[in-house]
Amino acid sequence: MSTVEQTITGPGGGRVSVAGSGRGDVYAVAAAGLAVLSLLIVTLLWAGGGGPGELADGGTVAAASAGRLTGLLSADLLLLQVLLLARIPLAERAFGQDRLARWHRWAGFASFHLLLAHLILITLGYTGTGAGSPVGVFVDLVVTYPGMLLALAGTLLLVLVVVTSLRAARRRLRYESWHLLHLYAYLGIGLALPHQLWTGAEFVSAPAARAYWWSLYALAAAAVLVYRVALPLWRSLYHRLEVSHVVAEAPGLVSVYLRGRGLRRLPVRAGQFFLWRFQDGPGWTRAHPYSLSGPPRGDLLRITVKDLGDGSARAAALRPGTRAYLEGPYGRLTGEHYRGGHVTMLACGIGITPLLALLWELPYRPGQATLVYRARGSADLAFRAELDWLAEHRGVRVVTLLGPRARPGSWLPQGHPEPPAEALRRLVPDLPLHDVYVCGPDDWTAAVRAAARAAGTPAEHVHTERFAW
Repeated sequence: MSTVEQTITGPGGGRVSVAGSGRGDVYAVAAAGLAVLSLLIVTLLWAGGGGPGELADGGTVAAASAGRLTGLLSADLLLLQVLLLARIPLAERAFGQDRLARWHRWAGFASFHLLLAHLILITLGYTGTGAGSPVGVFVDLVVTYPGMLLALAGTLLLVLVVVTSLRAARRRLRYESWHLLHLYAYLGIGLALPHQLWTGAEFVSAPAARAYWWSLYALAAAAVLVYRVALPLWRSLYHRLEVSHVVAEAPGLVSVYLRGRGLRRLPVRAGQFFLWRFQDGPGWTRAHPYSLSGPPRGDLLRITVKDLGDGSARAAALRPGTRAYLEGPYGRLTGEHYRGGHVTMLACGIGITPLLALLWELPYRPGQATLVYRARGSADLAFRAELDWLAEHRGVRVVTLLGPRARPGSWLPQGHPEPPAEALRRLVPDLPLHDVYVCGPDDWTAAVRAAARAAGTPAEHVHTERFAW
């Protein structure tokens, strides 16, 4: 079957994140239940230490008691944050990294506000003892109480992480800079631990509370060490990945082929991505998320990288033999969600990479697969030879859309007169019966998802997942 093309000229483009599924609601409810249970346990432990009675006394005693509770809840949420992005395979598989990252963000801001409340309430509580002004009391607490200087340093690091996580700040920071600053959260949490051990009433006088907190800290630390450090290091050393060769696909777009040992044992599927580090000079320790752009093979892996100005341009200069270190695989944009039968894929720019891998892997029949591919112009269309082969030998219908976006909230190019949902329905009349996979810039992906839902596609059949946030 030949390729079907629809072309509207004009410039365009955008930054990419990957796309996920609405499935896993049962697991989501279970995870939310465990999170609520942990907060309930913290509250009950505080209550067992006389917290409600102190609140009933009112005044500064109540302020100090409420300060302890907010501090404990903040610490609990901080540790839940760590677990959410500890790259635990079961959690990644059940929820996808986009949902985990969203929960991580919510827990982070909630924890930060509780931390501020803790500082204010504890200071007010101690001010009532006649020790002086709130500022003097705060300084006295920091200087004289064991572990408080460390806790203050940890708090300042957490403030830095929160401020740089605000959307306005994120837009001004390179991904590598933001990621490096974000790692200070681990140091901030670690610095806060000693003051809880040395001065916290729930640690000093309550064995059950002490057991709970030690268990939670140990679980969070073990998860990070195992899944963020040990497992990636072991896989990198075992598979011994190195660059085989680099191929230019389009302007500013290259494919990197990697060879290694025992790649058949690497638990990866088409549509997933890794965090990559190439030992090619200064700054090589900074990780970048790149999807596989072809189905995993026993002897080679292929990733495709677009020059987005965040260090990704170095991929074009990689030389054969350059060592590669990987972390992953991550992502739920895989054939695991495919129900069989018809499938429609919509890609924008570099978003073609995971969808191309899926087109190679999924067991659809001729005429059952449609790819809608958007790019700036014809020169930016990548993998033409592969798409032509898939069209001819596997019956993939390929529709190319070239040009800038028509308006905010639309996934269509300029000059397209139809509403977004009607245009999608015209391109794929039986879309509600299809599995729909979407990969592209965040706002474009959201526009496609909205158009697919308006065209009658059930939410659980639209698969999108971000890998950048």
